[in-house]
Amino acid sequence: MRAADTLMESLKAEGVKDVFGIPGGANLPTYDAMVDAEFRHVQVRHEQGGGHAAEGYAQASGRVGVAFATSGPGATNLVTAIADAMMDSVPTVFITGQVRTELIGTDGFQEADILGATLPFVKHSFAVTDPRQIPEYVHEAFHLASTGRPGPVLLDIPMDLSRADIDYQPRTEPVELPGYKPSTEGNIKQIRIAAKALANARRPIFYTGGGVINANASEELRELAGSDRFPVTSTLMGLGGFPASHENFLGMLGMHGTYAANHAMDKADLIVAIGARFDDRITGKLEEFAPHAKVIHIDIDPAEISKNVGAHIPIVGDAKQVLPKLTREYRALQTDTSRLDEWWNTLRGWQQEHPLFYDESSDQSGEIKPQFMIRAMHRATQGDAIITSDVGQHQMWTAQYYGFDKPRRWINSGGLGTMGFGLPSAIGAKVACPDEQVVCIAGDGSLIMNIQEMATCVAEDVPVKVFLMNNGYMGMVRQWQELFWDRRYSSVDMGTSPDWVKLAEAFGAKGMRCEDAADLEEQMVAALEHDGPVLLDARVAREENCYPMIPPGNAARDMVEAPRGSQVS
Repeated sequence: MRAADTLMESLKAEGVKDVFGIPGGANLPTYDAMVDAEFRHVQVRHEQGGGHAAEGYAQASGRVGVAFATSGPGATNLVTAIADAMMDSVPTVFITGQVRTELIGTDGFQEADILGATLPFVKHSFAVTDPRQIPEYVHEAFHLASTGRPGPVLLDIPMDLSRADIDYQPRTEPVELPGYKPSTEGNIKQIRIAAKALANARRPIFYTGGGVINANASEELRELAGSDRFPVTSTLMGLGGFPASHENFLGMLGMHGTYAANHAMDKADLIVAIGARFDDRITGKLEEFAPHAKVIHIDIDPAEISKNVGAHIPIVGDAKQVLPKLTREYRALQTDTSRLDEWWNTLRGWQQEHPLFYDESSDQSGEIKPQFMIRAMHRATQGDAIITSDVGQHQMWTAQYYGFDKPRRWINSGGLGTMGFGLPSAIGAKVACPDEQVVCIAGDGSLIMNIQEMATCVAEDVPVKVFLMNNGYMGMVRQWQELFWDRRYSSVDMGTSPDWVKLAEAFGAKGMRCEDAADLEEQMVAALEHDGPVLLDARVAREENCYPMIPPGNAARDMVEAPRGSQVS
């Protein structure tokens, strides 16, 4: 059997149903074999778009996302998506073509050392040197991508090796890799120590990240924190891991988090961190972060524990396995939850005195405020759509105002902050979940970076809806220049932007425009009811800032709120 055909058989054995990519010279044997493959190939218009589509597919479904590219520029176009998947722990496999083996190292046409280029941000790389390695490497790649802390794995296949004929025997035994055996259960002694700390805490808070969602541990988190009166906050990547509508939820924490969440972390005597990594957007000034708190850190990746913030009680394990044990051990102590009454009084006071708010007066005047747009989107979708986001102010406003009650409904680029992520990731999410409504919320600065994928939506019949928050600026950069650079605005005005309605129509999609808040929700509903892809251009207030905000380099307690003249909402 031709080696390229064994690649298809191996992907089939891994349960692959959909892949994304673009053919080129070095991966022509692979694409020839794909003609007879039983999975769907979505032909994107740029390899970066294919990589982000694979990410969106994985985040929406929990299955491994797969993207193909040819050698040289095709492979290097994947680099941003690979780095993005690494930062956000997205299970993905990237399969690249390579020049013929005798040309490697000669600077041959379309040769690039993609293994070397991506070494800092892959979980593992495989360079095929023998065609018989392909089936083995595929199975190992999927195992690595989807177990332990998920992440991207690269498989690089020279063209001549993919054309070779080999004997193929389907792999039947499970993958076992020397030195790779993630610890999933958690040390029971550490869990018991954590339970006692939780029972003695007077000001506890659960700090949850994307690891809760990756572990499919949302129900286990809700069982412990939701039933036992523990306050919960979430990172940007963890939204939906605990219901936003639950009375114990304080909202998102971090640079654009809520006052209650950030101050709870600052005043807490115990932080239970689950699948979170204490990155700089959460901690603010590290030396002043959570000065009163003992830290329990539960994570599948031992390298994350005590990396940024020291853990007093480290627990290496999978959240889905650790949390039920922690719940059982904690409840066995039969602790009176009335000890938390004073803490909850403080938290409720912060929530009442410092809610998320904006100036609603313009909602009645016709001007579309970005915050109003997100709430209109929530009403139009009935809070039950998969929302993908580009990167910028619109991303933060969505995180603040949409309210995610379920996991895998919020897909965004959190760690790398990749502008242009939203549209291709929406394509991946829709391919993974064809019966779900998928909406991409975008800014005009971000959307233009991968707008070519609107052609993919039309050609591949992927009816995603793009709600464009159009303010004519690179809004988050403009906000920083206003607040921290003495209003010395540099290269943030988008100037002459395309006519987004005509641009959508040029791709074959439906284009719509809204300039009045009174019409926005109705137009959103119309867009959602349309059978094909839609781009809705909403002209929002140009110089609205995203608050609250922790100024860079400051402690969480130093966060800045919106001007108090705003009406509470």
